[in-house]
Amino acid sequence: MQRCFSLPALRAYFAEFISTFLFVFTAVGSSVSARMLTPNVASDASSLVATAIAQAFGLFAAVFIAADVSGGHVNPAVTFAFAIGGHIAVPSAIFYWASQLLGSTLACLVIHFISAGQAVPTTSIAVEMTGFGAAILEGVITFMLVYTVHVAGDPRACGRKGLAATAMGALVVGVVTGACVLAAGSLTGASMNPARSFGPAVVSGNFKNQAVYWVGPMIGAAVAALVHQNLVFPSAPEPLPHESRHGSVETVVV
Repeated sequence: MQRCFSLPALRAYFAEFISTFLFVFTAVGSSVSARMLTPNVASDASSLVATAIAQAFGLFAAVFIAADVSGGHVNPAVTFAFAIGGHIAVPSAIFYWASQLLGSTLACLVIHFISAGQAVPTTSIAVEMTGFGAAILEGVITFMLVYTVHVAGDPRACGRKGLAATAMGALVVGVVTGACVLAAGSLTGASMNPARSFGPAVVSGNFKNQAVYWVGPMIGAAVAALVHQNLVFPSAPEPLPHESRHGSVETVVV
């Protein structure tokens, strides 16, 4: 537990807080802006595209700015996958989760107050879907996201790490997120991130179907970690001599 309160660990928690704040602010803020521009339209394809682009670029930036400090998880499901794979200790993962949830909640509070009391939109399930089906869909798209994170951060796939490799990995993670939002946004909101759903739920007071956005992503993330480490890359990555893990989106310093 002492390592959980070391200076590098505290920096990692703060980096997760800042990066999750950035991502959720762009994701939720883009939804609020789209709704304000088209107040009389219940659903609009252009709003979905705008939100997907905002989330793609927001996550790209969030992962990039935190990669060298905390690994740029920005997502409790990603942290859970890394904990299962042994990349991060469970006590540290808990503090990561707390930082991510706090960052998400603060981002939604800021949006609520600076938008003159606009209601914060929550992730919701389409009327045609059941909770079980929505959880499966969230699990599938989270699997794709977390598997991409593992591949993008694996030195065996990318070779030596550096600023360019970090940026490319973060960009790939952002792109797959935007693609999944376009594919499933109208069905479940395409959260793929419990923190992304938790913050708006806290600020709005609407916790309906929250279990969908925790159970689905956590299971999908766990399966992605197991598939990557046991089937695709069964051996542990070997760090290069005298080289730190910094520069990888999978970097974990605690």
